[in-house]
Amino acid sequence: MKFQDTYKRYWPYIKGYKFQYFMVLIGIILTVTATAGTAHIMQPLMDNMFIKKEPGMLYIIPALLIGIYTLKSIGRYIQSIFTTYIGMHIVSRLREDLLSKMLYMDMQFLYINRSGELISRITNDIARVQYFVSKMLPELVQESFTVIALVGYVIYLNPTLAFWALFVMPVVIFPLIKITRRLKKLSHRSQEKNADLMTRLTEVFNNSEIIKANATEAYEMGRFRDENDHFFKLNMKATYTGELVSPIMEMIASIGLAAVIFIGGQQVYSGAMSVGEFTAFLTAIGLVFQPLRRVSAIYSKIQDAQAASERVFHIFDLDNSIKDGPISLSEPVTQVDFDNVTLNFGDKTALSNLNLTISKGQTIALIGQSGGGKSSLINLLLRFYDPDEGNIRINNQDLKNYTQNSLRHQIAAVSQRVYIFQDTLAANVAYGAEVDEDQVLYALKIADALDFVNELPDGIHTVMQEFGVNLSGGQRQRIAIARAVYKHASLLILDEATSALDNESEKRIQSALESYAKDKITIIIAHRLSTIEHADVILYFDSGEIIARGSHQQLLETSENYRRLAGKMEASS
Repeated sequence: MKFQDTYKRYWPYIKGYKFQYFMVLIGIILTVTATAGTAHIMQPLMDNMFIKKEPGMLYIIPALLIGIYTLKSIGRYIQSIFTTYIGMHIVSRLREDLLSKMLYMDMQFLYINRSGELISRITNDIARVQYFVSKMLPELVQESFTVIALVGYVIYLNPTLAFWALFVMPVVIFPLIKITRRLKKLSHRSQEKNADLMTRLTEVFNNSEIIKANATEAYEMGRFRDENDHFFKLNMKATYTGELVSPIMEMIASIGLAAVIFIGGQQVYSGAMSVGEFTAFLTAIGLVFQPLRRVSAIYSKIQDAQAASERVFHIFDLDNSIKDGPISLSEPVTQVDFDNVTLNFGDKTALSNLNLTISKGQTIALIGQSGGGKSSLINLLLRFYDPDEGNIRINNQDLKNYTQNSLRHQIAAVSQRVYIFQDTLAANVAYGAEVDEDQVLYALKIADALDFVNELPDGIHTVMQEFGVNLSGGQRQRIAIARAVYKHASLLILDEATSALDNESEKRIQSALESYAKDKITIIIAHRLSTIEHADVILYFDSGEIIARGSHQQLLETSENYRRLAGKMEASS
């Protein structure tokens, strides 16, 4: 991606700050004017004050210097305040848009991309963009204006001398181009390695229990040390390359400065220039090379921001494979139909020619060995994926015709992995909705959770720790069940929802849920016989197909596979 293309992508973010950019321009004009004034004041300082020794100049020159630097300070302050505002606000919007894009992407995207990689895009890559937008870009504009103003001034003072001073400038371009190309490649690699580091850290902190249990702290430190060392070496390569810009500029500038002193000295000796004019010219040339050196350094660092921008805009350019339909599902789900549904993951078939009808008030249990297709059915209902063949209908309407949000508002799912957020217990139960304390208490009652909640320091207002570590496994499952009840959806999915509970607790929750869900569709996945034997229909999955279906009693009479599995389930209960 070229710089012009990157700029075009940022234009929608940049264009809304007219007042702020106007103030930045005022700041730049003040700063550039003061910088040029610093060079210009050298002539009267040398000619009038020191050589001619005019007494008035003892008052005028210091006063002008104070005025010049006051003007420069005001300009820099105005510029700094408004450029920082623009940069931080643009980056804030960009970060929000990037997270929004990621959140609304399909589950396939979230499964394929490592969480550390995605976090790195939002934090590290955006931080590099922020540094460029809020710091380097305004400085690039200011220094460029300063170079233009001072070049104009030195040409005005002495065109001949200006030519000899500035003839070296084009020479800078060639090494600069080669350096920036290499820097861009190194920046890409550095940002990718930073994402690897972030992923490694995410894994370490998310799996701290198993690391402790296996005494593998040293092993994990070794893995992190290797990644960190590689990251360090990449950054040093970028430093070796990037830091070449300033010394090269210094050496090339010294040639121009030497030419100025040699030719300018001759003109002073011949009387073509006064000492003051030469001093003003030399000061201006010195001031030209300083911002020119900054511009070169900034241009080399732009490659880092551009590489980060490419990684960010790569996410924005991705298409979502799951498209919203035009219809909002506002009515409760009363019927679900699977018609010859097939789902593949690469070469593996997760579901094959599935045909199934579920009606309001029914409880359907899904059983079978791991990988049989139970979770795939749930994922299709939630539209985490779309079927490769066949179609799914809800209320006699193709599932794809509904908006994803309206569909998921009608589904309450309790998954095998329980998610507890770092918020109050009430907010966890009411997740995503306004907290109604009476409804929270009702949901907790259905989930058989009131007893332990009342023992918490602040009851339902107790703040949960990260991942709910201040709760037991069974307590976390109760909170997850309460969350599903609070949502009051018309389709209830319970995936191993009571696996961490004792038999008595499970029976109490089952009894409460049966009464609560009598007008809903309930789908249960479980490996306990007691959890599924009350279901209206039990579906036995194997290799993506339903090989047996019926009530508990019917399957005991007709299916050898079910009798064998039921025996294992009863033994493990």
